[in-house]
Amino acid sequence: MKLNLDGINFHILIDESKISQKKIPILFLHGFTGSSEDWEFIFDFIPQNYLPFAIDLIGHGKTDSPNDPKFYTCTSIVNQINSILNFFNFDKIILVGYSMGGRIALSYSLKNIDKILALVLESTTAGIESIEEKKKRVEQDFLLSEFIINEGVEKFIEYWFNTPLFSELKQLENFNQIIEKRKLNNPIGLANTLKSFSTGLMNSYWDKLNLINFPVLLITGGKDEKYTSQNFLMNNLIPNSRHKIIPNANHNTHLEKPELFTNFVLEFLNKFKGSNEIQLD
Repeated sequence: MKLNLDGINFHILIDESKISQKKIPILFLHGFTGSSEDWEFIFDFIPQNYLPFAIDLIGHGKTDSPNDPKFYTCTSIVNQINSILNFFNFDKIILVGYSMGGRIALSYSLKNIDKILALVLESTTAGIESIEEKKKRVEQDFLLSEFIINEGVEKFIEYWFNTPLFSELKQLENFNQIIEKRKLNNPIGLANTLKSFSTGLMNSYWDKLNLINFPVLLITGGKDEKYTSQNFLMNNLIPNSRHKIIPNANHNTHLEKPELFTNFVLEFLNKFKGSNEIQLD
């Protein structure tokens, strides 16, 4: 469905016939260059007492790509999610986020702790602590944004998915289909996302992870050493969390190993009965 909020058209993947039913909403947030369609594979497996839905984040998929970079900041995206949740009258939700979507999910959760029932973070960082590393990442992302504007989305996508993070993704039979979908993104949307929501601009949340008072599931790929190492540390800092590692998977575990990813999420949901009092094993 299309939803116009504050002059921006958002594309939302949701079963409208179930919105009025008393179900626990689960919002899925995609990664950079992705879209809500990335999550369709899991929707049919979600238990009936939940309402899964996904959005095309600002600058992605069928959602608008404004020229003004201010719409792509962390604060703006958190406000956009709040507007969407308010439209549906969703007071409390479960959030699932992958990579960039995970950074958004974590940022949103820490700013709206009272609205979160549970959180699933896939291949997600709690931020960069070093000022020098932050500056370096901002510079890198600025150069990538210029690459998109100057060379076009198609060339950028080909470059992006040739990086080591997506080595396992390239082995999939439907890899070309995945790539072709991402080439449909708006260059302005992707460039502004890198400029305004760079990991280097994101707040470091390492010192706030201990404040999370709801269940958290962390998922990483066994071949993604950087994020698996970071999530090992995050798991030790979050009071009620569990870290699952998917063997023979790299960064995008939900597309590389959808069955295992789904099993871990379902196991998490089955233990969760709509209360944040659950304690993970």
